[in-house]
Amino acid sequence: MQGQKILVTGPTGQVAGPVASHLAADNEVWATARFTDESKATAFEAEGITCVKSDLGTGDFAQLPDDFDYVLHFACSRTPDFETDIRANGEGVGLLMSHCRRAKGFLHCSTTGVYEADDHNAFTEESPLGDNHRVMMPTYSISKIGAEVVARFAAREFDLPTVITRLNTPYGSNGGWPYFHLQMIKNGTPVPVHTNSPSVYTLIHQDDVNRTVSGIVESATVPARILNWSGQEHVSIEEWCTYLGDLIGVEPKFDVTDQTLESVKTDNRRMQELVGPAEVHWKDGLRRMVEDRHPDWLVE
Repeated sequence: MQGQKILVTGPTGQVAGPVASHLAADNEVWATARFTDESKATAFEAEGITCVKSDLGTGDFAQLPDDFDYVLHFACSRTPDFETDIRANGEGVGLLMSHCRRAKGFLHCSTTGVYEADDHNAFTEESPLGDNHRVMMPTYSISKIGAEVVARFAAREFDLPTVITRLNTPYGSNGGWPYFHLQMIKNGTPVPVHTNSPSVYTLIHQDDVNRTVSGIVESATVPARILNWSGQEHVSIEEWCTYLGDLIGVEPKFDVTDQTLESVKTDNRRMQELVGPAEVHWKDGLRRMVEDRHPDWLVE
């Protein structure tokens, strides 16, 4: 993708920031968030990214243009309060799509947290929806399902080509769940794993997110297209923590409990048909994460 005017929401988050930086090399990128930490906006502006403060919950887009070619909506509210998160995640996407209705494509980043837990089976886009994140983030699954509904409505109401991506366990040198586990292993803190073991997920490295995002948003349709956004390697927490432990010379400890998430495996065949498979092998990605974040921890 080149020469496009692109809006990225939620750039202060783990995934959206690197996406904005990646696209800024060949496009006019705008980033919008509350930017309570001014230094983050300053860093983006140094990369040539235009930063604008906005609030999805209120729909205050007064300082935001409405002539974007593409919109990548990653912003997400994660609080314990249902009213706050339904307003920001659900109503927010509708208000943003209304403002940006002239776009050629709108990507709404959802989550595989919208699926109903199903033992160790891989979720397809047609799998039943549910509340699989309740035990850790009580508002998350429900508010994200609500946001998908609003995005589907807005795509039809505004004839705005839309793609809803259900993202599964992103990670990289910028962080992610495996990075939190790395810190826990280093500190000797037990890593929670579900009693219904193993706890299997389908990781996707930030490089693969960056590489596929353009093709995915360009595939947006009316009605909205839905696809799982993940790699194709199913890896358990137990497995990746053991590998991380080997890299830093610390044996991980595990806390086996039912008060944590169960397996969330995804079938990414629909994604592969559009943009090809993920390319970063999980071991390569995790090793790079350690090399970039804590090279002094490596023992092999």
